[in-house]
Amino acid sequence: MPDFRAIACTRYRYRYSECRRCADACPHGAITLSDEGAVASKEACRECGLCIDACPTQAWSSAAFQPIELLREAIKRPAWRMACEPSGCSGDAVVPCLGAVDAVWLAYMARRRIPVSLHGASHCHDCAHGRTGEAQWQRNLQAVETLRDAAETPSDWVMPLLADDERPPGVRERDARKGSGAAARRSLFRRIFRHGAEQAPAAGQPGTPDKVPQQAIRAGAQVMSQRRELLQIVTRRQDDQALHWELDESLPLMQLSLQSGCTLCEACFRVCPTGAIEIVENPGDWALTFQADRCVGCQVCLEACQPRVLDADASFDVRPGQAPITLISRNKQRCSRCDRHFASASPEATCPVCRDDEDAFTAIFG
Repeated sequence: MPDFRAIACTRYRYRYSECRRCADACPHGAITLSDEGAVASKEACRECGLCIDACPTQAWSSAAFQPIELLREAIKRPAWRMACEPSGCSGDAVVPCLGAVDAVWLAYMARRRIPVSLHGASHCHDCAHGRTGEAQWQRNLQAVETLRDAAETPSDWVMPLLADDERPPGVRERDARKGSGAAARRSLFRRIFRHGAEQAPAAGQPGTPDKVPQQAIRAGAQVMSQRRELLQIVTRRQDDQALHWELDESLPLMQLSLQSGCTLCEACFRVCPTGAIEIVENPGDWALTFQADRCVGCQVCLEACQPRVLDADASFDVRPGQAPITLISRNKQRCSRCDRHFASASPEATCPVCRDDEDAFTAIFG
């Protein structure tokens, strides 16, 4: 059974989150979602590991399937055979499903020039995991190919290959990459930019608050992603030239930009599970910054932004080590009542604390 770490789940950190990547990836309907996170049914779970690959914040994990441990073994070998368990194929490592082997793992091996052969892909049409597993490994292979094409020296990469030697006779050859990357990007764009295409709901409408209440965001420690750290190695370039990337769900990458209309509510900062969004302030200034190296593309910040002014860029430079960008900065104001310094999107005579006190006093005493 996979283990679930609620503090890393966007549904736990933001109660209005609509993220359902793990549930969509599960071919057995074993995952139930709520505003507390997710739960896997012991009766329905078949331990395919697809939820582990699908979650960008790595809220799901398994003691029996740890890709980082497989990587430590694989880099010691001149070549590596990976086989899926349901197919009965043999390999240096047998994984629950080829779709559970994430794109970053495969890309790292390709850049290290270690040949990886994937065995058991022809079994997908007969496999209980194949309903979503096949699409997932296709997207991952497509992402590796796109990374290779954008690399400084693409010819140095040794790409993972689907093995043909163990395919049963008469099985139709399948293209592991055709069309899958474009389909993944279309799905991602529909989810991310849905709020921009639809009219904003009226304030006060059930389920759509006009601003994020404090209790909607659960505070929690920042989480780190081994997958994201590994990807920084894969995307590093010696020539320091830009490495352009189109937004894609298969890799934990995203770049943010901010349109006019930010209310400085700090909801995006409070909800970010990795610390990619930060508040930098001193007595006179306040700034909202974004560090791409820490972002895993979970998109919960886009959901929490009530003015809908935070956007994910369609394409961006993914080189590691870039300086944080400032999304918005403001000079602080001084409260006429308590003399505190505070940041506000527009000139205000009093700070939010004093305004809340005044509202509470009015509500009680009229």
